[in-house]
Amino acid sequence: MKVPRLAICCFFASLVPWLLPAHHSFFAEFDEHHPVKVTGTITRVEWENPHIWYYVDVKGADGKVTNWGFSANAPGQLMRRGITKDMFKTGMVITVEGYRAKDGSNNANGQKVTFPDQQSVVTGTQSDSAPRD
Repeated sequence: MKVPRLAICCFFASLVPWLLPAHHSFFAEFDEHHPVKVTGTITRVEWENPHIWYYVDVKGADGKVTNWGFSANAPGQLMRRGITKDMFKTGMVITVEGYRAKDGSNNANGQKVTFPDQQSVVTGTQSDSAPRD
């Protein structure tokens, strides 16, 4: 049986909408005009592909605690830089710099993490992050 090329092209074109949400660019989700810098306590770490997420409780000046979620690169990318899951311990106080989500939620792209011993690591890359001034 011979399948026309047009039918094959239509089939693969129909898959595109299902594949698009699988990965996103920085600019699709985060706002390069809204940098954030918070210090807080790690409450949870999701070390999974396609991006790790870690969550931080941040205490405001009024005493109110807000939980922030930070997206970072894939586990493999971080491990090649010497960054491991064990470095992100629940209960540890860290400072995170990044860019806030466009939807205004308490989510952000974590670009730089500073640990209690003042060691800093870059958890984002130039290829998927906003330009720095």
